[in-house]
Amino acid sequence: MIPWLSGRQPFPPLSAALVEPNGLLAAGADLSVERLLAAYRRGIFPWFTPGEPVLWWSPDPRMVLFPDEFKVSRSLRRRLTRGDFTVRADTAFESVARACAAPRPGAAGTWIDESMIAAYGELHAAGHAHSIETWMIDGEGREILAGGLYGVALGGVFYGESMFTRRTDASKIALARLVDFLAARGFGVIDCQMRTAHLASLGAREIPRAEFAALLDRLVDRPGAPGSWRGEVFA
Repeated sequence: MIPWLSGRQPFPPLSAALVEPNGLLAAGADLSVERLLAAYRRGIFPWFTPGEPVLWWSPDPRMVLFPDEFKVSRSLRRRLTRGDFTVRADTAFESVARACAAPRPGAAGTWIDESMIAAYGELHAAGHAHSIETWMIDGEGREILAGGLYGVALGGVFYGESMFTRRTDASKIALARLVDFLAARGFGVIDCQMRTAHLASLGAREIPRAEFAALLDRLVDRPGAPGSWRGEVFA
């Protein structure tokens, strides 16, 4: 059994998370900025079926990407040098979130519903959630949102939430520029939550939950005020 959270009731210890399904820790509560920040500080994230109660997770092991372990393939390296794109941050947060929520080939549905888009929009307005956007020129000379990702930044940790692509390599370009940006600012780790083959191909790997929690203890309180990344350079 897992606890049902209400009001300001704190999360249970990570050790209380279920083994099956892996990492399920609690249910209930809301998606307020305060609750989400409390969750991320502990290495907990929401993931639930739209229309059902909020579920909170902390899987073991945890998939992470250390900036200095990011793998740039030969083809991506060539694409990065072409310069036929522009990468910006925080200029189209809701558009990125909605693109991430859109149905994908072979997928039954999406876990990013209107409540999640609204909640992370509030986090974005508070300066904690960020979008990294790859913009390209279409056949008619118009600039289009070709791919990107969004996530949450706390201290020296970036918690990746979701990414999407509409053009070849567009999401990888956004991630590559984000990795450079975070490394230059002393971020220690990018949280990828759960393992996928795609993330593994980019250098992400699994570590024990206890090791991830220790990383958070060291990094999440690093000095730095929240705020927009809109004026930062992602060239």
